Amino acid sequence: MRSGAKVAIVGGVFAVVVGGVGYGAVNVYNGLGEGGTGDTTTASQSEEVKTGPLSAEEIDTAAKDFLAAWASGKDPAAAAQLTNNAAEAQSVLTDYRDTAHVASAVITPGTPVGAKVPYTVKATVTFDGKSKPWSYSSELTVVRGLTTGKPLVDWAPSVIHPDLTATTSLVTGEASVPPIEAVDRNGTVLTAEKYPSLASILDELRKKYGEDAGGTPGIELSLASDDATTPNRTLLTLAKGRTGKLRTTLDANVQAAAETAVKKFSEASVAAVKPSTGEIIAVANNRSDGWNAAMLGKQAPGSTLKIMTAAMLMEKGLASPDGAADCSPDVLYQGRTFTNLDGFSIPGGTFAQSFARSCNTGFIHFIDDTHDDAALSKEAQEVFGIGLNWQTGVTSFDGSVPAAAGGEAAAQYIGQGTVQMNVLNLASITATAKNGTFRQPVIVSKTLDDRQIAYAQRSLPSAVSQNLRYMMRLTATSSYGTATQAMSGLGGDKGAKTGSAEVDNQADSNSWFTGYQDDLSAAAVVQSGGHGADAAGPVVAAVLGAG
Repeated sequence: MRSGAKVAIVGGVFAVVVGGVGYGAVNVYNGLGEGGTGDTTTASQSEEVKTGPLSAEEIDTAAKDFLAAWASGKDPAAAAQLTNNAAEAQSVLTDYRDTAHVASAVITPGTPVGAKVPYTVKATVTFDGKSKPWSYSSELTVVRGLTTGKPLVDWAPSVIHPDLTATTSLVTGEASVPPIEAVDRNGTVLTAEKYPSLASILDELRKKYGEDAGGTPGIELSLASDDATTPNRTLLTLAKGRTGKLRTTLDANVQAAAETAVKKFSEASVAAVKPSTGEIIAVANNRSDGWNAAMLGKQAPGSTLKIMTAAMLMEKGLASPDGAADCSPDVLYQGRTFTNLDGFSIPGGTFAQSFARSCNTGFIHFIDDTHDDAALSKEAQEVFGIGLNWQTGVTSFDGSVPAAAGGEAAAQYIGQGTVQMNVLNLASITATAKNGTFRQPVIVSKTLDDRQIAYAQRSLPSAVSQNLRYMMRLTATSSYGTATQAMSGLGGDKGAKTGSAEVDNQADSNSWFTGYQDDLSAAAVVQSGGHGADAAGPVVAAVLGAG
């Protein structure tokens, strides 16, 4: 496409301007009319079907023609014919005009890179007497048609808008819910711009509690999802509604520290919880997919789960901090061999030393003494609240420790196998260890909607809770504790547990770390981060320090 080419609207009529020549609402594609199906036509006998790579001229012309047809606005079918999926393209192009209510636009192509042609759109969206400019960038790719050999735009909804997918649509109208001003526990306003990790959470809070917060809806252009559980995302506000105020349990200072901490590592997540109440204090993610893995993730947490395993063993009277633990370099259990990092052992060591140094074999040697394949699963649910259908206020996963036998059960004792957790679950497990009683995590007060939150069947016996905190304190302060270095900058009452979880087809293990300082617990995971103290440890320490 020649430099300076633009697709524009003149006086409300779409037109393409290339080198000063304008094409108004005219079908410039001979032989193409409504009802076509893109590349499903067959070349005539006299027409040669081209093959091989596209030339620069073919790419240039195909992109220009498509943008011109799109910009004409009056014949989406003609534009759709210039793609390799006319049926789907026509539907989206029609919706762009009639559902998104784009009334005018200027489309400016950039310099092609191979078969890709970037472009910018400067549009005006008009609805119910309200108008607002809207601009964004996207790109298209030109391919050769399989049957006709013609250069065609490779159709995908993202051709029209970069965030558009097969399960979303662009819709302009009165917002489905009023806007909200979410604030932290101290009244500080929380925005997605300042706290990027909260973007999806704030969207969900608005959808769920917007009406209860006392606002009225405005007029918006939104990215709407076919999935009813996924909140619409506002792309443009044409007219603001009255904003309602929603108080959350978050702490802006701790949230800011969490946002900064996860940015030091790729694919990192962290969550913080107040043990005495279960209130969620911070949630942050730094992921390439933008997913809220801190609350929705499902992964094996590695040796951090030994907090739960130790509690179960001590409740059954099988272990105590000063009691013996057989920390051998390796152990074979029902056909599966388990080893310690670098094959270390603790001759004559105690259970507390096995916990603090994260000795796998020191835990697995106890498995036959439980005489119950479901022992760990019961502990998870009855004491730590795992799998009890948490109602946090937004969508979350509440962990899973299914009953297991044999080698699979042994793997669970050290946080591998079929155990699935996210960092919110782990922060809650640590909070239960610190507090002695499970408090279901919440991000908004349950009084807001009278939802039924989860309660565990029983608390930890006081002696077990005290011993668990003692071992976590050793892990965070003793000369042999695996978390000592990461927690060294923190004062007060503190404890921690490290973990690394091996993942199939992944060279490095995932780094897990959890800890508490006074009345704040936090947990983090860093994908392929290695040892727990190396990557996840500093993330947790930074969050605890901010609290």
